[in-house]
Amino acid sequence: MKKVLLTVLLGSLGLVMAAQNTVGLLSYDPSASFDGYNLFYPHNQPNVYLINNCGQLVHVWSDSSSLRPGNTAYLLPNGNLVKTKRPAAIAGNPIWAGGGGATVEIRSWDNELLWSYELNDEFRRLHHDIEPMPNGNILMIAWELKTEQEAIDAGRDPGLLPDGELWPDYILEVEPIGADDYEIVWEWHVWDHMIQDYDDTKANFGVVSDHPELIDINYDESNGVADWLHSNAIDFNQELDQIIFSVPTFNEIWVIDHSTTTQEAAGHTGGLGKRGGDLLYRWGNPAAYQSGGAAEQTLFYQHDPHWVDDFLDFTHPYFGKVAVFNNRAGSDFSTVNIFTPPFDMYDWEYPLDGSYWGPTESDWTYTHPDPEKMYSTGLSSIQLLPNGNTLIGVGRTGYAFELTPDEEIVWEYVTPLKNGNPVEQGDTTLVLNDNLTFRMKRYPADFPGFDGKELDPIGYIETNPDTSFCDLLIPTIEVLSEYQLVFAPNPAGDQVTIEWKGMPQSQFEVYDLLGRLVTSFKASGGRKYLDTSAWEQGMYFVRIDGKEVRKLMIQRP
Repeated sequence: MKKVLLTVLLGSLGLVMAAQNTVGLLSYDPSASFDGYNLFYPHNQPNVYLINNCGQLVHVWSDSSSLRPGNTAYLLPNGNLVKTKRPAAIAGNPIWAGGGGATVEIRSWDNELLWSYELNDEFRRLHHDIEPMPNGNILMIAWELKTEQEAIDAGRDPGLLPDGELWPDYILEVEPIGADDYEIVWEWHVWDHMIQDYDDTKANFGVVSDHPELIDINYDESNGVADWLHSNAIDFNQELDQIIFSVPTFNEIWVIDHSTTTQEAAGHTGGLGKRGGDLLYRWGNPAAYQSGGAAEQTLFYQHDPHWVDDFLDFTHPYFGKVAVFNNRAGSDFSTVNIFTPPFDMYDWEYPLDGSYWGPTESDWTYTHPDPEKMYSTGLSSIQLLPNGNTLIGVGRTGYAFELTPDEEIVWEYVTPLKNGNPVEQGDTTLVLNDNLTFRMKRYPADFPGFDGKELDPIGYIETNPDTSFCDLLIPTIEVLSEYQLVFAPNPAGDQVTIEWKGMPQSQFEVYDLLGRLVTSFKASGGRKYLDTSAWEQGMYFVRIDGKEVRKLMIQRP
């Protein structure tokens, strides 16, 4: 007897049956989804969650109720967790804006604190994202406070300083030592790479279009708020020794050279790119360096740019390209984009395409079939999976879903929290920002960090969970693969022939896309001629003896 993983009501029919589910797992096609475990760290509560594809908890890293995400968490190949956090209470904090952090920790699988680093004082504060590096170090993003006078001395227009200060970003690479010691082994500061055409008495006076590798200190689309750049994501490419990070208020991503020393990173020469810490590449909005307008803009308050390489190899069609979640691509929809930066490995540079950096178009742009369902003004994520699928997290609504290469949705999940508190299965009161989720990341089932770890289900986040739903999708019975159910033709018109093998008499059920039973009947002999002339065009699902399901399309000229 051959063990067969039955996928009763696979995929689209799973969507139908999940109509009763409003949170947690909404749909799942085990035969098409990538097998793994999903790590996420929702806002407004302190815990990091790992769930299986059935939406069941398999592990939780809990923390004090007085803490909040700061904003990301990552699993390491040894099973440890790197997480960020901050105090829930922020009143009186000298530096605070959305995405603010404070502390980075390394914790064991069993949640033992192994190492901690904090940066949160009157002059500096960690925020948004981190990036664990292959060498064990961690890249972090931080704000550094500049006074009004310091900003004016750097050529900032005083009219763009309503807060009386400015918080440019910087990146630091921290080497963990012991339990709470560290060494900062590398730094890069925006403040060292600015240009301006406002005050010709300043040393950095110039025109940014002549120096697109520099940052115009007076380019400001945020009404002069101190959190000028709001860098919200960072990634590292070990092969290129480069860093990419997202600057949403500029509607750009920036690439810098990590092969420099800290001293070189503060200047304009050195490193493999020979530019020191100047930008090697920027993409998304040429207007930020006075080299284009609205027609050339491709990014709109983007999130999660990264090189496509996690858990993949060079055979993946998008390996080495850059993926990004394009939050405000439309007035009521977002897109995900994959594009190819024009890197010249011989000259070790990203050559300009005329006056600005290309490409002018993405390799792939995706919008949800229901566009507003994938709309988020901030947060959000995209992950390319080893089987060719794509996992997308929509941050403002806590909605995550998985696509096949044919853009079929084969897994959906909604973070079942409201302001950090679990909600009941069936709850329909969740609205925008109730269940903010910074990122959803899937780790393969064979991820080395899972070796020897207990991954049995331990419950659900939501209360009153639908414990039978995933069992309906993945029955645990053993049966002979005996039916070999086929339709001819498919798509069909007014009549379809059903053929099968196995039982002399079988029970058939047909459902429409909304999960409504269209017809049911018993048939014998291995063949049935079914009149479908009265059926509306569209997708149907035929189940035989409650064990096997096949899709049937009705389509007429």
